[in-house]
Amino acid sequence: MQVSENLQCPFCGQTFETVIDTSTASQRFTTDCEVCCRPFEVVVECEPGEILSLEIFSE
Repeated sequence: MQVSENLQCPFCGQTFETVIDTSTASQRFTTDCEVCCRPFEVVVECEPGEILSLEIFSE
């Protein structure tokens, strides 16, 4: 199941929406800010249909 979640860029502070697949319990991925284009890492812990925790790290 996919869940929409808002992410906030650790560099410019812009918030944008992304979709997280909650069928995978533990995830780590890199995404680029839609505004400043700088990459940052996202670490997510999930249960099906629910995000338990989400952390953002600047690289």
